[in-house]
Amino acid sequence: MVDAIMDAFEAHQAMSTQALGSAKVREGLKDILLGPGQLYESLRNRPTDAGANA
Repeated sequence: MVDAIMDAFEAHQAMSTQALGSAKVREGLKDILLGPGQLYESLRNRPTDAGANA
């Protein structure tokens, strides 16, 4: 379990580093989140389980 958490952390850190260092990557992320699929809106409006976030 700890290895999986560490791997996920490393992957997210690598993606964040790429996004911070590249305007092209940031534009791509923005297109995915705000584009025709409206991913951001879908995730924002999705009901959450308050107990899972505690």
